[in-house]
Amino acid sequence: MTDTPAHPASAHGADRAATAFQTDLLDRFRTQAAGRDLWVFGYASLLWRPEFEAQEQHITRVWGWHRALKMWSRLNRGSPDCPGLVFALLPGGSCQGVAYRVARDQADDVLVRLWAREMPMDVYTPHWLPCDTPQGRVQALAFTLPRTSPSFTGHLPSETYRQIFRQACGRFGTTLDYARQTYESLRAHGIEDRALAALLRHAD
Repeated sequence: MTDTPAHPASAHGADRAATAFQTDLLDRFRTQAAGRDLWVFGYASLLWRPEFEAQEQHITRVWGWHRALKMWSRLNRGSPDCPGLVFALLPGGSCQGVAYRVARDQADDVLVRLWAREMPMDVYTPHWLPCDTPQGRVQALAFTLPRTSPSFTGHLPSETYRQIFRQACGRFGTTLDYARQTYESLRAHGIEDRALAALLRHAD
């Protein structure tokens, strides 16, 4: 990696390539979801701000992924000078959350709007994850984060969390409010996240 700025033509070419990749990826997911109900797995802000109408919802668990407050946010919940944090699904373990069912006649519109909300910066990696529901096992859309992503924080010491909870604020509010809203929403759904509860003690 170099600190030399990219040539403008190269930067524009990279932007076009990234946009084309995103369009292709969205088209692939739209094709996979076409003609059927859309299931969405909510594990953080989708629990308290889904921004779509669901015909039903169920507490469920996904395996092989866990909820973690380990994704940098330099706009929504922080700034370039004081980055905040948001949740992501990271590989390993399991995660309780909510599976939402969107009716097929609304599915494509909701998928496109979710994409605009969760994928504008091309940070998350979308996946279809198996979730158990009263109707049986379904494939639910979820937004995950690879540990190779530059947005992945890696291990953060307690003092870093304390500083972020005290200071980080972005266009949608503070990291601390975001983490607390998620925790309270999880509890309202009957889900206890002990790891998140331990993190929030750094704000006391």
